[in-house]
Amino acid sequence: QVQLVESGGGLVQAGGSLRLSCAASGRAFSGRAVGWFRQAAGKEREFVAGIAFSGSKLYGTDSVKGRFSISRDNTKNTVDLQMNSLKPEDTAVYYCAAGPSTYVPMQAHQYGLWGQGTQVTVSS
Repeated sequence: QVQLVESGGGLVQAGGSLRLSCAASGRAFSGRAVGWFRQAAGKEREFVAGIAFSGSKLYGTDSVKGRFSISRDNTKNTVDLQMNSLKPEDTAVYYCAAGPSTYVPMQAHQYGLWGQGTQVTVSS
């Protein structure tokens, strides 16, 4: 069964760093874009960053630009999200998702395979 599994979440103080990893079973990432989304309590799911199979990247909200970095290792079927200078407002459940093959969409409904999510909590 094809699935995505996120790891690396946890509790960190403001200003700290976390590295999230998304691992795919089988060939779930083969030729596909992968996105990271987050959903804070009471809010809609938000696009954070995405990366095409070719390696081109797209970042969502301006608040993460310059602090978050997405990368992928196609040989290991993993996509990582490095998060630096974390802020309390980054607190959310973070999800990875596999999307289309030709571009990186920002809309959640364009991603067909999702992980279960990993909690990130940033304390002030």
